[in-house]
Amino acid sequence: MIELVALDADDTLWHNEPLFRTTQEQFRDLLSRYVEPGLVEERLNETERRNLEHFGYGVKGFVLSMIETGLDLTDGRIEGADVRTIIEWGRDMLRSPVELLDGAREAVEELAASFPLILLTKGDLFHQESKLARSGLGQYFVGVEIVSEKDAELYRSVMRRYRVAPERFVMVGNSLRSDILPVLEAGAHAVHVPYAVTWVHEQVPPEALQDAHYHEILELKDLAALLRRLSASGPRTSASGNEASDADRPATSS
Repeated sequence: MIELVALDADDTLWHNEPLFRTTQEQFRDLLSRYVEPGLVEERLNETERRNLEHFGYGVKGFVLSMIETGLDLTDGRIEGADVRTIIEWGRDMLRSPVELLDGAREAVEELAASFPLILLTKGDLFHQESKLARSGLGQYFVGVEIVSEKDAELYRSVMRRYRVAPERFVMVGNSLRSDILPVLEAGAHAVHVPYAVTWVHEQVPPEALQDAHYHEILELKDLAALLRRLSASGPRTSASGNEASDADRPATSS
């Protein structure tokens, strides 16, 4: 019996990566006055990867990585006006409207009618809270978890906090590295909903997905049917292996 469903946000419920891709193209064009455009993307990816542990995920870390990359590639010759342009791109990204994926609202409404839902997403706290408020989906979640990183221990702590056993927990998202692999490691179900564009840092080898708890659907609208099948596939048990009671249901607050 599935008793708690966690949904990722960026590129699972609303579009996110295209905004970064567009800004990255603008950054490449800006630096073309200083260096060969082909150098920019590779160096920016390297800088972002190195800075994740310091700045985390999201627009602010991305902006800082662009500025650092610009300074490195130009040996400090990048003009102040260009740095200001990069900062303004960041402001524009933070103010960008929240655009839900097709069918996301209807899918979340359907899911919330049958399962407790939580939002479990990485990123900057202020920005993610703002996007959730502007999305109009907040009412459907019994809890919101905005975290700096998603690893197996994070998922275990979430399951402990909501008092749900791994076999009754499902994480749904577009990122194989963040929403899938650590969930499988924690013994829970993971549902991959591929997005059209994938950030280079999120790619994983196919053999890492050989797990009975791994599932893939093409669109979020297919999730409710999958969850019903998973709920019907076995008896509802508690973490101890005994039949669960109402007292075992997950807490309804974050």
